[in-house]
Amino acid sequence: SRPMWLAKTLIGACVLASTCSAFMPTGSKMLHLRSPGRLSSRCRISQRLPALKLPKGRASGLRMTTVAPETFEFQAEVSRVMDIIINSLYSDKDVFLRELVSNAADACDKKRFLAITENKGSADNLEIRIQADKEQKKLIIEDSGVGMTKDELINNLGRIAQSGTKQFAEMLKAKEKNKGDSAANLIGQFGVGFYSGFLVANKMTVISKGLNDEQGRSYRWESEAGSSYTISEVEGESGIEGNSGTRIELTLREDADEYLDDMKIKALVQRYSEFINFPIKVFTTKTTYEQVEDEEANKDLKEGETPKKKTIPVTKQEWEVQNKQQPLWMRPPSQVTAEQYEEFYKSTFKAFDKPLTLSHFSLEGQVEFRALLYVPSMLPFELGSNMFDENAGNMRLYVKRVFINDKFTELCPRWLKFVKGVIDSEDLPLNVGREILQKSSVLRVVSRRIVKKSLDMFNDIKGKGGEDWDTFQKQFGKYLKVGVIEDNEHRKDIGELITFGSSASKGNLTTLGEYVSRMKEGQQYIYYVSGDGRAQCEMSPALEKVKSNGYEVMYCVEPLDELCMMELKEVDGPEDKKIEIIDLGRDTVKGIDDSEDKKEEKQEKEKSFDQVLKFLTDTLGQKRVSKVEISLSLSDSPSTLAQAQYGMSPQMQKYMKARAVAMGEEADWSGNSGQAAILQVNPNHPILISLKDKLDAGEPGEDEKRVASLLFHVAQLRGGYDITEGDKFASLVTELLAK
Repeated sequence: SRPMWLAKTLIGACVLASTCSAFMPTGSKMLHLRSPGRLSSRCRISQRLPALKLPKGRASGLRMTTVAPETFEFQAEVSRVMDIIINSLYSDKDVFLRELVSNAADACDKKRFLAITENKGSADNLEIRIQADKEQKKLIIEDSGVGMTKDELINNLGRIAQSGTKQFAEMLKAKEKNKGDSAANLIGQFGVGFYSGFLVANKMTVISKGLNDEQGRSYRWESEAGSSYTISEVEGESGIEGNSGTRIELTLREDADEYLDDMKIKALVQRYSEFINFPIKVFTTKTTYEQVEDEEANKDLKEGETPKKKTIPVTKQEWEVQNKQQPLWMRPPSQVTAEQYEEFYKSTFKAFDKPLTLSHFSLEGQVEFRALLYVPSMLPFELGSNMFDENAGNMRLYVKRVFINDKFTELCPRWLKFVKGVIDSEDLPLNVGREILQKSSVLRVVSRRIVKKSLDMFNDIKGKGGEDWDTFQKQFGKYLKVGVIEDNEHRKDIGELITFGSSASKGNLTTLGEYVSRMKEGQQYIYYVSGDGRAQCEMSPALEKVKSNGYEVMYCVEPLDELCMMELKEVDGPEDKKIEIIDLGRDTVKGIDDSEDKKEEKQEKEKSFDQVLKFLTDTLGQKRVSKVEISLSLSDSPSTLAQAQYGMSPQMQKYMKARAVAMGEEADWSGNSGQAAILQVNPNHPILISLKDKLDAGEPGEDEKRVASLLFHVAQLRGGYDITEGDKFASLVTELLAK
């Protein structure tokens, strides 16, 4: 079987699933729950977080009280499913924040929609706030969204896959049937995202005021991931401003202290929720340094002297918006400038180069998604040592502007690993099983469209030519060749983009299409030769096979090039004619050695040189060559080594041997530089004529045997093979020099 040198990598993907939960900011003093037992019925206001301010008229000693809590059992099998979620579903604990922030954004989306369509509440000041309380080891996430009533808390937080978001979307479905874009972009189809909070918390407390609660009541929901939860009404002030909103408090586990670090929180928000529609504010503590007069040092300051100063640290606490970047792909391309595209590229992908080109497009119909793709002008740093590094993260998958993953192998083939872009889908199922997402027909449609648009970009660069095309080939040419080998569906299209050196390109690279346009009249095939670099290709005796015809020859300077030629087999020519690609390193070359005249002449020469062929075969032996034959195509060289139809070129032999050594399988590698090679000799060369005369005159001596060995070793050297028996070859050369 043909050697395939590219190993596939398996890249994990994280799948988003969320529920309808709503979170809302309080004012400046954070409400911290004090629990004497498992469940608490009282809270007090902590003075530690001055950035959260109470509304005017609220006494600083205000206490929130709750009526006696009611205990509810989770829906059947919820405990088991919750255990799966906590221990199996999410391989990365960080995603809990993505899920909870997504839920908060849903709540804000709902409130905005209802404010516009039903005049419920206000769509002003919709935002999400995140704050860490290091003393109590709590992480608080708030939003000013639609909130939840008591019944909604029971239905949405007490039941897996009973998401309020899903119900809300179903309610709107009939209204939006004949409209364009969805009126409410809501996540949370499968109702498990909320419970991801238990990945880092041993207790979750939710305080919510529902927009649909006519009496404006607030309720407190609490659970420790057991089989039950409690709900109690909050009497008096709940700390939730306005007519709706939610606050969730995560009492963190001992091993989750890292999520109390505001730098960690900011990094997660910027990674997963950078393009959420509503402001996401993180409460941060900053230390700056200021110069002030040094009172102690200035006590004895004399008149006219400059007061001495000292530097002191100043700690500031403030809310900092983390998602200032706008989702550029959501805007019509006509409304985006070239400068904005470039700025987005550099900001999103932390790049310093200017992209060669880009593609901003959307697909509507049964499958809907938007995408913004870039072709870099430099190979991304992370791909420098491993061209398929799974951590490169160049293609980012979003669902309704929520980041899902950048290590999704199903999103696009790995030969497009260098293309950078964002894909935002409205239709990808946010299921809890990666296998289901892999089988999604939506994902296959997205992948095919990415490939098509990428090929369009590459052809655009090719059409412009010049420096950009040269840069593209230099940086990413290998990836296209991998595409030819691995992508059966698009092989033909990719094959039109790959380039090689050639005998007519004067050091430049050329495409197969350009080769075809320069073919001589009557030429029926494309010819190539392989070697370790252009210089070796140019000295290969195989070139002599087409020298008299003046045919151009493509140079394959690495195994990847040869594999491309083998996979392509043929290209389109004029008038829909197929033009076959031929390796000059084979023993029989179509269009050169296969004419009837050549066959007859070869038979006559083989009869004449029968004694020479037998002598060379016996002297060299089967370990060196499989057979010795006449070649009428050689013009200047006395001999060359060729491979049979399924033999390996010297470059492929070297590669396979190196690969075997790297994998510790050197003992199993049975190949060597001369194995299965056919020695072809030029009957018109003086060396062969002289050898024939000597053999015709009598028994061969040591000189004739040395000539036989040198014919073989020189053919090895010029053909790019490893020299076998190097010591013997060196001795033969030394003897010649001594004469």
